[in-house]
Amino acid sequence: MNRITKLNKGMKNTLTVDSLTEAIINSIDRDGMPEEAARGTAEHILNFFGYSERIIDNVLEPGDRDIFYLLEDTGILTTEREETSLYDGREWRIHYWKLQRNRVIQLAERGDERKKEMEDPANIYEDIPDDVWASRPLDE
Repeated sequence: MNRITKLNKGMKNTLTVDSLTEAIINSIDRDGMPEEAARGTAEHILNFFGYSERIIDNVLEPGDRDIFYLLEDTGILTTEREETSLYDGREWRIHYWKLQRNRVIQLAERGDERKKEMEDPANIYEDIPDDVWASRPLDE
């Protein structure tokens, strides 16, 4: 077993661009987002979070926030807020975005399972419609 394989097995819970890309692809829908676009989105998201799992909402531009809302719908991101009292007695709300590491890993693994199913030679005929089978005579 080579070093890279050992490293990847040990990094199962580490978020990478590849794992987030796979999670985005698997969360949108089968035909919804090309891999290049998903990878760009994953890189963009990870640039905000860095090594943290939570960022403040104020750092986002409106276009970034739209992407975050899309990923919130998939469960990859969630929001939370804190309320604090200011010195003059007013309440101040701080809004955060939180990266859901377990959801990303779950969605990324779903893609791995689907790839294994596609690689299995027994599954090669599953996508052929029944009417194609019926259109050819059996005695040829």
